Amino acid sequence: MPNAIIVRWLGMQAYESCWDAMRAFTQARDETTPDEIWLLEHPSVFTQGQNGKPEHLLNPGNIPVIPIDRGGQVTYHGPGQLIAYTLIDIQRKKLNIRQLVTLLENSMIALLAHYQISALSKREAPGVYIAHQKIGSVGLRIRRGCAYHGLALNIAMDLEPYSRINPCGYAGLEMTQLSAVGIHASVKQIGMQLSELLLEKLGYTKQTFLTEDRHGT
Repeated sequence: MPNAIIVRWLGMQAYESCWDAMRAFTQARDETTPDEIWLLEHPSVFTQGQNGKPEHLLNPGNIPVIPIDRGGQVTYHGPGQLIAYTLIDIQRKKLNIRQLVTLLENSMIALLAHYQISALSKREAPGVYIAHQKIGSVGLRIRRGCAYHGLALNIAMDLEPYSRINPCGYAGLEMTQLSAVGIHASVKQIGMQLSELLLEKLGYTKQTFLTEDRHGT
């Protein structure tokens, strides 16, 4: 089981139903349950982490704000952004949370390097950056030794909603996306590429890929 994983492409998924499904999966799993990665998109939504401060919500307007159980501050999800939820038994993989965050960041950096784009992570401000602009975010929750939530990578989306918040709690933080640096690919295509890098860095040798509409919209 430590080397087996299921990767699911789920398409467009409502945030709250997907969050409920992650929690249910984590609650129900045991030591024999294979890890999973869920690749998907969300309709427009702001999510406020457990450390979130109301002053970082500047003008959400008609976009819903959902308080959730991951770490961190407020961020935005919307169509054209790849979400990769990493449902991983970190005790079984012998990882701590910092190591998992680094693996997620490094996988996004490796993906960008494949397209000859130089990116970096910042320990004091988790995520992935191209120069001073942020392109990828990481947020996790650990329960019963297992991780859920995961990463978000901006592909080709409307970045305007980021101006309505202080992204990740940083006033004036500029956001960017793959399409702005000359990478034109679908969310699913990037998701498949990123998942291969995640599997390599996390040491999985037995993979099952499924395309399905599992949780509905």
